[in-house]
Amino acid sequence: MPVSIVVGGQFGSEGKGKVSLELVRMTNAPRIAVVRVGGPNSGHTAYDRSGQKFALRQLPAGAIDRNVDVVFPAGSFIDLDVLHYEIELLEYPRDRIFISPYANIITPEQKAWEANADLVSGIGSTGSGVGAAIMASVAREAANFPLQRQDAQHCAPLEQYLCDTTAKMRHWLNDNARIVIEGTQGFGLSLYDGGYWPKATSRCTTAASALTETGLSPIDVDSVVLVIRSFPIRVAGMSGPLPNETTWERIAKSLAAEQNIREYTTVTKKLRRVGKFDPEIVKSAIAANNPNLIVLNHMDYVASNGRAFVQEIEEEIGREIDYMGFSAESMVSKNSAFV
Repeated sequence: MPVSIVVGGQFGSEGKGKVSLELVRMTNAPRIAVVRVGGPNSGHTAYDRSGQKFALRQLPAGAIDRNVDVVFPAGSFIDLDVLHYEIELLEYPRDRIFISPYANIITPEQKAWEANADLVSGIGSTGSGVGAAIMASVAREAANFPLQRQDAQHCAPLEQYLCDTTAKMRHWLNDNARIVIEGTQGFGLSLYDGGYWPKATSRCTTAASALTETGLSPIDVDSVVLVIRSFPIRVAGMSGPLPNETTWERIAKSLAAEQNIREYTTVTKKLRRVGKFDPEIVKSAIAANNPNLIVLNHMDYVASNGRAFVQEIEEEIGREIDYMGFSAESMVSKNSAFV
């Protein structure tokens, strides 16, 4: 059983965590592992089998049922406080957590550097230190750069989890395991090719980049899942353009909803901006990721005929939708949704 990669096709918060968890639940393999790339500057939300909601920043949402191996490869960025909090929160089995010695540790100095760099107000950054940690890594101890890199092998609290994660995953793959790589954020936030630099995140967010951070081969991948949403969002403030921007009030009115529909960011708890569906960013994401599956979430926000809405999107992006989400707890195949 090879590798699946889950990535976002807009500006994040497409529901990648839920999709990752659903892939795990749908998988029939002797062993399943979920890889968390990126860092704690984005949160993933999902519900365990008892219906309890978890919003995670470090552990992958695909691990919420506590029945898979969790891998932090060399390309991951770890906030020790967040990681330890979430391990305790989920009561996650310690012997199922594997961390590369080369994984990056976010330091207090890196967080402080971001706090003083006006990135939070300037581009809507979470200020979690991930960007500073990346800069420290590529600076390679340059004399004129103020931050130093710290890796997991020099971090005593992580000693029990350390291993050669690439060798470990290769062994699992040879024994027919399924590995799910849980990507972060969305294509429109990608540093290189999202099209909105400098209003971007500090990493490339494509499937190829997630695989690079994981330390596996392109030959291992047999599935790329692109997750999109009916009404894309961006974080509040000066985070960058959002085509066809609208308001939560207008969406609620179109649904004749009595409750106030709102979404807040997982990390900073700020009200998200929202826009009507824009096919251009999704087409770019499709070109860059070449997904074999597309999941359309937040169909519960659609006021008009759902079938017509999906057909219009399919015509605009030139691809069929495979799965849809009508709630935060699950997804269904398009065929079963429109029986």
